[in-house]
Amino acid sequence: MTARFDAKTLLPPSASGHRFDAGRRWVGSLELGFDSRQDTTRLVRARHQGPLRVQRPFYPEGREGSCHVYLLHPPGGLVSGDVLHVSVRVESGARALVTTPAANKLYRADSHGVAWSQRTGLQVAPGGVLEWLPQETIAFDGSCGEQHTTIELADDARCLGWEVLALGRPASRLPYVSGRIEQRFRLLRDGKPLWLERQPLDPAQPRFKGRWGQGGASVQATLWAVGLADESSAVEALRNAIAASPRWAVTMRHGVLLLRYLGHERNEAWDLCQQAWACLRPLMIDSPPHPPRIWFT
Repeated sequence: MTARFDAKTLLPPSASGHRFDAGRRWVGSLELGFDSRQDTTRLVRARHQGPLRVQRPFYPEGREGSCHVYLLHPPGGLVSGDVLHVSVRVESGARALVTTPAANKLYRADSHGVAWSQRTGLQVAPGGVLEWLPQETIAFDGSCGEQHTTIELADDARCLGWEVLALGRPASRLPYVSGRIEQRFRLLRDGKPLWLERQPLDPAQPRFKGRWGQGGASVQATLWAVGLADESSAVEALRNAIAASPRWAVTMRHGVLLLRYLGHERNEAWDLCQQAWACLRPLMIDSPPHPPRIWFT
């Protein structure tokens, strides 16, 4: 089935400002909807266009637990001109956990410097719960594009998610020394903005290496949690559960818990996010962590 999605509105401009023919690129969209039916969260909507799919829903926590879904992107990454749009909506009383089977790759831009675009929209209705837990993203040297994430929550909706980004491939002696990636996050509660962030990642800018900015770090992670019953206790629990390090910190503002990591170890950032999720999940939804099987394959 085809999603309700106008590709023309998402095609990124090239360096010269011109738009390219959509036939020469992957334009993909995926629209997922979860609803609670007879005390079981069901995937009631799965519309797609292009190279985006989902596997069947899994219920490793039982039928009354969260519905686990894996997003599949067969190309495995984005190249110049690719446009991906993912939309997830969780209805009242439903609980969904969405993840990916592998790392996402952002490949080097073509000779024209044409950008890729990735947009994610997450919506949670009153009483709904969404865990957005994709595996890490790896940006190759020379990659150019935009990542936009918008999270819209109703008054008592709950959401926990993360974004882990590794710049370059140091193990192959291919650091991220050229290109430009712009990240944007928007989190709203009942239409009121609680967290707005724009972060350009450009090795040519002083901020990229400056201590007051990126500090030369090649790996970064952001974890957010909204809907905690006792916010101060959650922050204290994180600080007690995870070994202290100058590479991560946690803050709470306007009801949004934010955990940040800046360093050089992708595995360290991933492990940190998993530990934080394992600590926060029982506090948020009164349910122990149940890591998706795909993380161990």
